[in-house]
Amino acid sequence: MAVGRGVVRGSRAAKGMTYRMVAPTLLLLVFVTTAVLLYGDSFASVGLERTYIASGHVHAYMARTFLALRPTSDPLRAKADNLFKQVKDQIAIVNAYASFARKAKLDMVKEVRVFSDQGRNYTELLERPENRAMLESGSIDEENLRSFEREIRERMRITRQAILDAKELFDNQLKIQKLKDTIFAVNDQLSKAKKQGAFSSLIAAKSIPKSLHCLSMRLMEECIAHSETCAQDKPAPELEDPKLYHYAIFSDNVIATSVVVNSLIKNCKDPKKHVLHIVTDKMNLAAMRTWFKLRPPGKAHIDVKAVEDYKFLNSSYVPVLRQLESANLQRFYFENKMENATKDSSNMKFRNPKYLSMLNHLRFYLPEMYPNLHRILFLDDDIVVQKDLTGLWEIDMNGKVNGAVETCFGSFHRYDKYMNFSHPLIKARINPKACGWAYGMNFFDLDAWRREKSTEEYHYWQNLNENRTLWKLGTLPPGLITFYKTTKPLNKSWHVLGLGYNPNISIDKIKSAAVIHFNGNLKPWLDLAMNQYRDYWTKYVDYEMEFVQLCNFGL
Repeated sequence: MAVGRGVVRGSRAAKGMTYRMVAPTLLLLVFVTTAVLLYGDSFASVGLERTYIASGHVHAYMARTFLALRPTSDPLRAKADNLFKQVKDQIAIVNAYASFARKAKLDMVKEVRVFSDQGRNYTELLERPENRAMLESGSIDEENLRSFEREIRERMRITRQAILDAKELFDNQLKIQKLKDTIFAVNDQLSKAKKQGAFSSLIAAKSIPKSLHCLSMRLMEECIAHSETCAQDKPAPELEDPKLYHYAIFSDNVIATSVVVNSLIKNCKDPKKHVLHIVTDKMNLAAMRTWFKLRPPGKAHIDVKAVEDYKFLNSSYVPVLRQLESANLQRFYFENKMENATKDSSNMKFRNPKYLSMLNHLRFYLPEMYPNLHRILFLDDDIVVQKDLTGLWEIDMNGKVNGAVETCFGSFHRYDKYMNFSHPLIKARINPKACGWAYGMNFFDLDAWRREKSTEEYHYWQNLNENRTLWKLGTLPPGLITFYKTTKPLNKSWHVLGLGYNPNISIDKIKSAAVIHFNGNLKPWLDLAMNQYRDYWTKYVDYEMEFVQLCNFGL
């Protein structure tokens, strides 16, 4: 029983102890709560601190939870706290923009300055004595608060405008899209400019310069006044002597042909062993003959004929003559509207009416034109000879028909550049990666030509291409396919190309070449020729000739 009473007394003592500890705390909480409701937050902070010290963490947590439920006693204080928070947020924002702009270095110097200045302005606003007093003191002046709010709103407006003005610089997606739009616009302008340039160049290439027209007219006038100057000479035996060096030049351009002949004769070792076969059209025959009567090529032999003199060249035998009678093809060549003429920009260079001339296709009929010859060197009228070419006759052709300089390097100027390899016949017969070669200086073994029946091969492919489905235009593609397996590559120093379109040809390469070729639209007799190459051609122009002077040619 004693033990039981002891336990009861101990339990009562413990309860008394607990009551004595909790009761003061509850009274203190009631006191603090009442004081807060009466005197505001300043008293609450003191009371909470004392409560925390006196009663421990649990009691402080209870006090904070209880006070959180109290209604706001001072709306001015709440408004001031909110405004100060907004200012600090704005400082963080402008500092972030300034930091980003600073990393962009020189691209955004202006933006670094703008946002750094705004950050300092916001900080200065907080540091003003009246504003700091409002933040630290218990009482708030309503007029000061309104002035503070107005200034914050104005500065925030300025910040929003600055961010809006700099949006394109900070929005990467917007910057990327704007860059893409700019690229597309520039590409579109570049494409239009290229087409305009190609069309203008084509018009210039089609046109006959006034001086060239004048020269032809003067020569024809001389022929009419003195018929002996353009009379046909009796055929000399040397013209068919296979032991001599024979050249074929097909052109309607008198001055260009004269440069080829002059450069050839001046650089050959023994002119009397060289025979020049010049073929022009009926309209320019008198002018061409008159020129070479007045300006004969020294001891070399020359024969000037018209393409009409070769009676076998008619539309019943020559496929291209039949095709050239097509109205659609003629309209294609003579299209004068830029939007139509530039539709097929990759083949713009072939839209030259010279391709309508049979002179451009005579090269496929050399064995029939010169039946007694074994070998002949074909020369375009836009070339200049710089060295003796007789070494070509010493080359072993190994049974090949055509000796030519290859023009491919890397993936450029391969057969797939010229042929339509989506056509099954082309795909089955031709290797698309076969190396292309150049027309302009071609050494032909006429005996091998006859043996390989190359003219018949040319007719076969030309007939198949009547609708231009195998290749577009020009004479190089049919040449490539006709002599596909019968071409012997020559050393590149024999023939350097590109002086009519490429401004970056090495001068050393030009000087070491046996023949230089002004292939392209920028012919040396045109005003649009490239000046850095023009002297290689003009040095062989006969400026002492009376009619050249009268026509102010090249002066």
